[in-house]
Amino acid sequence: MVLFVAASWWTAETKRMDWHQYSGYALLAVVTFRLYWGFFGSSTARFSRFVQGPRTVLAYLKGQWTALPGHNPLGALSVVALLGLLFAQIVLGLFTVDVDGIESGPLSTYVSFDAGRVAADWHDGLFDVLIWLVVLHVAAVLFYLLYKKENLVAAMLHGKRDYAGDPAAAMKSASWRSLAAGLVLAGLLTWMVTRAFQF
Repeated sequence: MVLFVAASWWTAETKRMDWHQYSGYALLAVVTFRLYWGFFGSSTARFSRFVQGPRTVLAYLKGQWTALPGHNPLGALSVVALLGLLFAQIVLGLFTVDVDGIESGPLSTYVSFDAGRVAADWHDGLFDVLIWLVVLHVAAVLFYLLYKKENLVAAMLHGKRDYAGDPAAAMKSASWRSLAAGLVLAGLLTWMVTRAFQF
């Protein structure tokens, strides 16, 4: 996801719009899979496990939260915000209409020129918000690494982290069938979007 966001930024800045579309499609596949994984994936990836209400977030800020494997309540808000912004960014890009109509999103044929231009403006402006949220997310990861001596990046990469709490709360892996279904769903949806749902 990080690589494709960076690629999307670079391709837009350097006006390589054909590659910008490809990076957008890749992001669509990854975000679709992550949303699916939030319902059918491993226990720590599921939204029902880590997305908490305001009371739990407040308890965490007061130091009254019992640690569980996976995201803490504040990190969960960041994850949801990042996924939501990325999804909105991708959808807006799909409906974007270029000024001359040459480099438009694959779904731009479903909206008027004016609506496509509004989508383009929002697609451009929302990216700045996304970048600030990414910076905040990275700052939080650095805070954990330097101040709390917890290497969250390593845990993100290999999926393992020390946990001294109740073993019953430890991560439970998803099945291979769930993984395969998620990959097929993400790939199929992305392919259909690239075809503008016209077969």
